[in-house]
Amino acid sequence: MSAPNKSYDPVEVEALKPQEIERMRDEAIAAFAAATDLEQLREARTAHGGDRSPLALANREIGALPPHAKADAGKRVGQARGAVNKAFKERQEQLEAERDARMLVEEAVDVSLPYDRIPAGARHPLTTLSERIEDIFTAMGYEVAEGPEVEAEWFNFDALNIGPDHPARTEQDTFFVRGPHGEEDSGVVLRTHTSPVQIRSMLDREPPVYVICPGRVYRTDELDATHTPVFHQVELLAVDEGLTMADLKGTLDHMVRELFGGEGMKTRLRPNHFPFTEPSAEMDMVCYVCRGESVGNPDRPCRTCSSEGWIELGGCGMVNPKVLVACGIDPEKYSGYAFGFGIERMLMFRHNVQDMRDMVEGDVRFTRPFGMEI
Repeated sequence: MSAPNKSYDPVEVEALKPQEIERMRDEAIAAFAAATDLEQLREARTAHGGDRSPLALANREIGALPPHAKADAGKRVGQARGAVNKAFKERQEQLEAERDARMLVEEAVDVSLPYDRIPAGARHPLTTLSERIEDIFTAMGYEVAEGPEVEAEWFNFDALNIGPDHPARTEQDTFFVRGPHGEEDSGVVLRTHTSPVQIRSMLDREPPVYVICPGRVYRTDELDATHTPVFHQVELLAVDEGLTMADLKGTLDHMVRELFGGEGMKTRLRPNHFPFTEPSAEMDMVCYVCRGESVGNPDRPCRTCSSEGWIELGGCGMVNPKVLVACGIDPEKYSGYAFGFGIERMLMFRHNVQDMRDMVEGDVRFTRPFGMEI
């Protein structure tokens, strides 16, 4: 019996050619890399690593080779299948890590108690601003003084040198309070400004007097975007020996710097007339938006100050000697200065509030953005 014919070489099998095996391996690895989730990866494994995959079918063709060719072909197919399996495992680990990270975010369960079952409140910005103004002046040594909102005419008008025929005493500006038996001439009003607190402070204290008087006041105005019949004022009074307009000017400059921020904020005084101050002035502050640079500059208009460079803030002046005399203070020895402005108006400036009605309607959507500053 003759020995095996090792030189027998059947027709070369196409699927076992080296370049063909490399092509099938590369296609499998590319399919795994293109899979974007585990489901697509499983489908790619079935197509390129299952029993009917190209490499599995090529492996079956090894049996048709002569004995001396089987080892080489088997090595090539085995290496290719090993590379495919390694690529599959690496891609599977990547996709599983991405899935787990996504599930931690998308399927997270918060087992803690909800913190917002009761919505967070907010302080009214008028309260916050009033307290900030008080802080500025108490830091300068002033005392916060308060007084009644239902006030005698003498405190509200007479002691402030506002005569019986002054227009401010008419019902166009003042709410008069009826007496206990319905009499109209009761001599009691809802205070039209916080100046009566200044009178009470001078009567209760010996000079020197340094007080700031914030509070609610009443006037017969219609409720609209810029007026309200109930609003808030803050007034300041200083009575001491040797006080001048220069002291008043320095106090005003400090106030606007603290309220509107930074250097460059300053005030100016324009002559005016008030019964309770002499001399009197209207106080303007430099525009806190453009710092006056919009004046005469058409390339940089300012809506806040209408390109005028200044914003009117309130009235001020040296305390009229007649007011000092009404409170028992010697005007030959003492002098004083005072100023006042509306807190609502200040809030509109600081926070660009367009409509004063938003401050009084109680809508939490207005107060909530101001938060709980204390």
